[in-house]
Amino acid sequence: MDYYQHPSAIVDEGARIGAGSRIWHFVHVCGGARIGRDVSLGQNVFVGNNVLIGDRCKIQNNVSVYDNVTLEEGVFCGPSMVFTNVYNPRSMIERKDQYRDTAVKRGATLGANCTVVCGVTIGEFAFVGAGAVVNRDVPAHALVVGVPARQIGWMSEFGEQLDLPLEGSGEVTCPHTGTRYLLKGRALHKEVAAT
Repeated sequence: MDYYQHPSAIVDEGARIGAGSRIWHFVHVCGGARIGRDVSLGQNVFVGNNVLIGDRCKIQNNVSVYDNVTLEEGVFCGPSMVFTNVYNPRSMIERKDQYRDTAVKRGATLGANCTVVCGVTIGEFAFVGAGAVVNRDVPAHALVVGVPARQIGWMSEFGEQLDLPLEGSGEVTCPHTGTRYLLKGRALHKEVAAT
């Protein structure tokens, strides 16, 4: 075994877990799960069968990653944030054939106690504030907060808010990485500094 598993954790047969990953206290990973390298699953995390977790994701305590959720590389899931997979659940009506896919793109951050309603895509390096309820797609690099979540700004890959309007045109350079961000309409583009 080339990953760490705390003695209290349960990893069902068939689960694939990448090298260097860490599975902490009271975690349950179902047999169909695919987990990348250097992933951290905090205390009391649940990972369903039809789940893909990319390399270097960090899933903090008390998060359940249910079926039909895909996390790309470097996604951060804050403590007690919530995923769903059925849009209109009822206890007495079986809807397992109605799961909706949720995709969280590379480098995105999902703040503590936020809720991601199934069927949405959260763009690369987007940032969902603590306690927000995401019920529609979030553009790449967008900063969203509130209930329901609404965009209030743009975030750099470094994880700091950019001094740009929500729409129109503008440009700014990240002082930490040298990456230049260009706003065109309601889309943010980046140009990596030459080395």
